[in-house]
Amino acid sequence: MHPALQAILTIIIGVGGCVGYFYFSNQFLDKVLFPGKGPNAGRNITRANMIRPWLFLMPALLALGIYLAYPVVETLRLSLTERLPGGKSQFVGLDNYQQMFAEPKFWEAMGNNMMWLLVVPALSTVFGLLAAQLSDRVRWGNLAKSLIFMPMAISFVGAAVIWKLVYDARPVGQDQIGVLNALYMFFGGTEPKNWLTMIGPNNYLLMIVLVWIQTGFAMVILSAALRGIPEETVEAAIVDGANPFQVFFKIKVPQIMGTIVVVWTTITIVVLKVFDIVFAMTNGQWETQVLANYMYDKLFRANDWGVGSASAMIIMLLVSPILVWNVYNARKEMK
Repeated sequence: MHPALQAILTIIIGVGGCVGYFYFSNQFLDKVLFPGKGPNAGRNITRANMIRPWLFLMPALLALGIYLAYPVVETLRLSLTERLPGGKSQFVGLDNYQQMFAEPKFWEAMGNNMMWLLVVPALSTVFGLLAAQLSDRVRWGNLAKSLIFMPMAISFVGAAVIWKLVYDARPVGQDQIGVLNALYMFFGGTEPKNWLTMIGPNNYLLMIVLVWIQTGFAMVILSAALRGIPEETVEAAIVDGANPFQVFFKIKVPQIMGTIVVVWTTITIVVLKVFDIVFAMTNGQWETQVLANYMYDKLFRANDWGVGSASAMIIMLLVSPILVWNVYNARKEMK
C-alpha cells in the first residue's frame, strides 16, 4: 500500500473509531444500561450523567496505562533482574543499583546533571524575563519576541547540529567555518581550538544550546505574566518616586514570582531528561556524560538492561517530585 494512502486510511480509521466509540457508548448508556424512560427514568438519567464523563476519559486512561504506567512497572522489574542466555531473566534485587553506583561514569553523569540544573534553568529564566520586559518597551518588540522564540521550533538534534558547526575546528591554514574559531583567530588566536574536547568548558558550551532553546519558552510565559500585572500598582510606585529598576525588581517581579517558579521547574524537568544535545555533539565523551545518555549507553550499546533500567528509575525519581510539585502549584493557582 502507498504510504500516503496508508496515512489517510489510518487517520480515517482513527478519527472514525473515536467518533464511533463516543456515539455507540452513549447510545448503550442512555438506551440499554440506564434508559431515560419508565418508572426509574430520573434515577437512570442521574446515574448515566455520573458515568458519562468516564466514557470520555476511558481512552485517555487506557492510553496512559499502556504507554506510561506499564513501562514504569516493567522498567522497575527489569532494574531488579538480570538477563540470562536464552531470553530468560533472574531476580537479583538491588545488585544492578549497586553496580551502577560503583561506576565512575554514573557519578560523572550525576555531577554533570547537577551542574546543568544549576546553570540552565537560572540562565534561561533570567534571559527570558529580561527579554519579556525589554521587548515590551520597544516598537519592534513582537519581531524581537518572534526571533527569540524561533529556536523553540527547532528539534534538540537540529539545534545540536547548528551549534556543533558553530564550535567546529579546521586545521591551521584552512578557512574556519566555525563561528567561534573564526572569531578566535580574527582576534589573534594562534591555532583553532577543539572546543567540545576541552574538559570543563565543553559542558558549558553544551548548556548554551539548551539555554538558547528554552529562553524563548521562558520569555513567552513571563511576558504574559508581566502583561497581567495591574497597572495601578506600577503607577502607584512611579508616583511614589520609584525608578524603573525599583519598579521592576520590587513591584513586578514579586507579583509574578509564582510564574517564575513554574517556568524554572519546567525547565528543570527538561534538563533532568536532556539527551539529544549531548548525544549529537559529544556522545558523552570528554567528561560530558549525563544520566539519559548513560542510560542509552547501557541499554543499547552494552546491552545491560538491568543497569540501564536502574538509571532510568533514578531519572524518574529525580523528575517526579518536581513534576508533582509543579502540578500542585498549578492547581493551587487555579483555585
